[in-house]
Amino acid sequence: PTGTDAPTGEIAGGEVFVSGSSTVEPISVLVSELADELTGGELAVTVEGPGTGDGFKKFCAGEADISDASRKIKDEEAQSCLDAGIEFVELEVAIDGLTVASSINNSAVECLDVPALYASALAAELGSTSVFPDSDLIVTGPGPESGTYDTFVEFAIKKIAEERGVEDTTRADYTQSPNDNVIVEGIEASDSSLGWVGFAFYEAEQDRMKALGVDAGDGCIVPSAETIADGSYPFSRSLYIYVSATALAENPAVGSFVDLYLSADGIAAVTEAGYVGLPEDRQAATQATWDAAKG
Repeated sequence: PTGTDAPTGEIAGGEVFVSGSSTVEPISVLVSELADELTGGELAVTVEGPGTGDGFKKFCAGEADISDASRKIKDEEAQSCLDAGIEFVELEVAIDGLTVASSINNSAVECLDVPALYASALAAELGSTSVFPDSDLIVTGPGPESGTYDTFVEFAIKKIAEERGVEDTTRADYTQSPNDNVIVEGIEASDSSLGWVGFAFYEAEQDRMKALGVDAGDGCIVPSAETIADGSYPFSRSLYIYVSATALAENPAVGSFVDLYLSADGIAAVTEAGYVGLPEDRQAATQATWDAAKG
């Protein structure tokens, strides 16, 4: 992917507050460090990652200039923003693969199909051919405040739940945490563990857990930069930033930060953070959306 050259000389100083997805947070942190380096601290960007849902709450309340998101904004969240007079610009910035992982000591399972991920107890009844070890399954994952949780529900639960006429939600008896490190600790703690994290976090911690392949009907596909980029990995997803139009109009620093995000150096932060860059046509579409928003 290509982007514009990093802006030089015309970067506006000021303060920018970014909240939202802990998955997108590492990219935004790298771009904020680039902003600090290029401006000698004049463009000061604060980044936090409480989760996509919690980030949108702050964003729609006018408390955040930019919201990082590991999923698209929900209709009710968009309405909350509009009700508060917050218009926004949606920008796709990267591709991630939601990674299903288990203990590195789990030699019994290498791949799971979607019915098995939906419910191990019902897996065979639902047509699964996955084999589970004869031990209790210990699950650790993000909670409902996380876009990674929403993505797992979308990929692994929603379709089968709708077919069965039941609620599309996860089991209640699993350990929830918004902190990826806590999830990895849970995965490490049991040889029959299961959890899910973003691909970049898995790559950074792959000596502590193993990625499982996912079979969505076309055979078992293991997440990698290649399978995520070409879309063959079934749990691939887009990552976004949402920019407040109000903040953009009132605070020149917001525009400068997003310009940097979409520059060649900003795009390099995507792969540096462990994610997959957008194909050139999608990067161009993001740039065109941003150019139109700036007017």
